[in-house]
Formats: sequence, C-alpha cells, structure tokens
Amino acid sequence: MRTEIIVVGAGPTGLMLAHELTLAGVPVVVLEKQRTRNPQSRAGGLQPRTAEVLDLRGLLDPLLADAPSRNTHGGHFAMLPVELDCRPWRTRHPYPVTLPQDRLEAYLEQRLVEQGVPVLRGHEASAVEQDADGVSVGEIRGSYLVACDGGHSTVRAALGVPFPGRAGRMSAVAADLTLAAASDAVPTTRGHFSQYPRTVGGYFSILHPLDGDRYRLIFGRLSGDGPDREAPVTADEVREVLHAVYGRETELGELSAASRFGDAVRQVERYREGRVFFAGDAAHIHAPIGGQGVNLGIQDAVNLGWKLAAEVRGWAPAGLLDTYHDERHPVAARVLEHTRAQAVLMNPGQDEEVAAVRTLTTELLRLPDTNRYLSGVMSGLDTQYPGVGPRMIDLELTTESGPTRVSRLMHSGRGLLLSLDGRQRSVGHRSDRVEHVAAKTDEDVAGAEALLIRPDGYIAWSTTDGSSLETALTRWFG
Repeated sequence: MRTEIIVVGAGPTGLMLAHELTLAGVPVVVLEKQRTRNPQSRAGGLQPRTAEVLDLRGLLDPLLADAPSRNTHGGHFAMLPVELDCRPWRTRHPYPVTLPQDRLEAYLEQRLVEQGVPVLRGHEASAVEQDADGVSVGEIRGSYLVACDGGHSTVRAALGVPFPGRAGRMSAVAADLTLAAASDAVPTTRGHFSQYPRTVGGYFSILHPLDGDRYRLIFGRLSGDGPDREAPVTADEVREVLHAVYGRETELGELSAASRFGDAVRQVERYREGRVFFAGDAAHIHAPIGGQGVNLGIQDAVNLGWKLAAEVRGWAPAGLLDTYHDERHPVAARVLEHTRAQAVLMNPGQDEEVAAVRTLTTELLRLPDTNRYLSGVMSGLDTQYPGVGPRMIDLELTTESGPTRVSRLMHSGRGLLLSLDGRQRSVGHRSDRVEHVAAKTDEDVAGAEALLIRPDGYIAWSTTDGSSLETALTRWFG
C-alpha cells in the first residue's frame, strides 16, 4: 500500500491528525495495534483550548449533541478547592467540556471511515524503516510517518529514539464502573473536581459521575505500593477499595473497564527524526492531571497537520516543518513542569510542610491575577509561539453572507485573511491555502484592520505589526 502519510496510533492525537490531513486532501493511513477500540473513558473532559480547536473544524457541536448537560464548573489546579476562571481569556468555552475520551475517539474514527480513510486495526508498527525518499512499515509505504502510539511507542523503540525523564514513583488504577448500591459518601451529581478526593483506609481515591449511571474510580495505596503495571485489575480489588473508602453499603455493579497508570515524566529531545515525527504521548508523558494529555495531543496534531500537508503538496516555505518542534516542544515541557508541581501538592501522603504550601497556594488562587494565569496554563488558552501572535478570539462577525463566527470560517482547515475594514486584500496565488473574507465586528480587536490567521488558529500577522502582509503570507504559506 502506498500513501503520503502513515499515522501510527488511533487515539485522539492520531485520529485528529488524520482528520487534518484528509481535510487538506492528503492521503493518509492510520495503523493501530489494538484490534478493538479501548472502551475505557480515560480523560473525562476537554480543556477549553481543546474545545476551541475542535470548534475550528466544526467537530465540537456534533460531539456534544447527545451530551446530557454542559459543565458549569471551572477547572482545577492540583485539585485545590478554587475554580479556575477562564472567562478573562475571551473564550466561548470557559469551563472544561464533559466528554469521555472514548466518545471522542469513536466520533473521530467514524468521520475518517466515512471519508474512506483506512484505519487498520491489528497492525503494530514494530519494524520502521526510512530512507531519503520515504518511510516503510511492513508493506505500507509513505512519504512521512507520525508516531502517535502512546507512552510505550513501538515506533520510538524501533528507531532507538531515547525517551529521557523520570520513571514513575507511584501506581494507581482508573476504572469505569456502575454501582449496585451506594452510601451517602458517594457523590451523585457533578461538581468541582476538588470535592471528589478521599483518603481513607490506607487508600487515596476519586470517585465521580460520568455519563448515565457510569462512574470513574481512581485509586491507589497511600504506601505507593501496587501490583505490576501489566497486572489486570480485578473486580475484587475494586470492591475492596469501595468498601474501605465508601463504606460496606457501597456495592460494585459492573466493572466495564480498568487499567493501571503511573506518574512517569518523559519527553523526546527532538519531535522529528528524519521523516518520522512524534506527537501526543509518544512525544511526552506526565502525571494524568486535568486532561492535559488530550489537550497537548490534539494541539500537536493541529499544529503539525497543515505543515505536513503543505510539504506534501509542494508549497511549504523552507523550514516550515521544523517549526513543529520549535513551537510544540516548549509547550509540552511546560506542562511536564507544572504537572510535577501539582503532583507534589496532590500527594495524599503529604506532611505538614506540603499542607502549608497547599493552604498558601489556595489563597493565591483566589487572587484574580493568579487565577487568570493558572487558568491559562491549565486550559491551554495562554499558549503562544515564538514570533507568532496569540490565538485568534472567536469573534462574532457580519459578512455579505450574513452573521458568522471566526471558527466557522476555518472549518476548511485553510488559513484565513480577515479584513475588518472592508478593504479587499490579495493573497496572490495562494487562494488554495488562504481564504480572504471581508467582515465587520463590534468586538475589541485592539485596533487591527486586518488579520492573517494560521490554520491552527494563531495570528500570523495583523495591520498593527508594522510588517507587510506579503512577508507574512510568504513565511507561512509559501
């Protein structure tokens, strides 16, 4: 089989990347070693920036069409009892969006299959070979390969790419389940995440509602001990925790899925190895706190997708592919740093000194400036790249065709030249990769008369920059 891009891994990162490439008209094949989709919920929600990115492609509303309700609670930092307020960041999604990861994956895979994209399950990329002209995985040949195959990436291992960092120091379990009976200690409604943690009977645990009658239970021993990572999670093990933490009257109904995880912290030094790129957990892992993994992976995919498409289609300016590493590596490094800090504050076996730091940090979170800063960090709304403007606000617009929003103008995955002063501007021969729209808005645009927006939603140029539009178009769109 011959294709342009081989994507290894059918998690959120790989599926989103395949969607971006397909939108750009680039042939792609997705390889996944698991024969069936993982039914476990895993990440239980989307951070605001993830929601914005999905909205840029028209994917968010269909995903939420069957959602039982919208979340009305802010995010958290280290599970401290102060809601993070994202409203100062001018987002349409000021709260984390309740959406289990399994539902996101199922939807993205369905979209790809409907468009004729091969999602080949039962294919492990244990042998990867590359040369000056392309990459091969068995009998599948492509121009480039992107490893989105998780923290235990077989592609990374096959190429001998180091994964430096720190090994895990704790062992915990995440389980999806229903309850046959529940004590008063079991939460029945969704609230701020800080209300869920409990430390009882030698365990730390978090039990919170998912959709329908499902719950997610996260637990581990305060001693840090636990079975081997590969040991299956048994119903008896889960039942013991429910009894110890939530009382004997709390009975397990069905254990639908469960897995073990740790808190290892690692990141590849370079996101590119010849014709192979790394994204998502294949590029970086950290303690699973606050949906950071999905947030990073989806944005890795949307940052890389249009750049790979530009290279394949022959219009990429020199060095465009290198900006993937330059832009995304520091973002993940920052997440690794702040999740480490949160892990210290969240440590259930904390001493008096850590408790004092928690108290002080809680007080600081109540200050508007601190809350705004950390809400930007946790949500991804503050992400900004070197030499690039901030993310584009999803402005309400009026065009010749009627009212619209910036995000609706970007469903095609192309760049957008937005003229807000009514002037017609030229994108030259780039109309296949940049759309020009004249519009008006009543919202604050900091004096900009026109804006050039990259496909990933970041401002590449504005009339307030002092540089020419042609320079920006050439830099980003060839």
